[in-house]
Amino acid sequence: MTTTNTNAGTGTGGATGRRWGRFFLHYLEMIIAMFAGMFALGALLDVLGLGVSHDAQPELGYLVMALNMSIGMAAWMRFRRHGWASTLEMCAAMFVPVVPLFPMMWLGWIDAGTMMTLAHVAMFPLMLAAMLRRLDEYAGCAH
Repeated sequence: MTTTNTNAGTGTGGATGRRWGRFFLHYLEMIIAMFAGMFALGALLDVLGLGVSHDAQPELGYLVMALNMSIGMAAWMRFRRHGWASTLEMCAAMFVPVVPLFPMMWLGWIDAGTMMTLAHVAMFPLMLAAMLRRLDEYAGCAH
């Protein structure tokens, strides 16, 4: 009796597990790089006297923070040899949340703290969406 591997060629089994493992490891790396950029560059700006008050200037404060997070992620992605398109998509995930949130804040529908919280919460699924868009790249199959 001959047995056949029903998983052969379908992308299931151990190879798929490793593929998704690489994908989620990269997602975790992006989160770490994002926070590293936010904290390190934010601290540097504060030391240089260039820090922005989130209370006094919530829009500028958020944009500077998003830039700091983007720099951290972009540096790590370029180190890992990702292309510019995927790098910029990941950075866009830091800025896109405020497109609807800034006007909501200006209209008084939400306050600055809520805007900041909602924007940070939205970043994570947006990063995941950017990564799913290029699944083969982030799963370690192609850079």
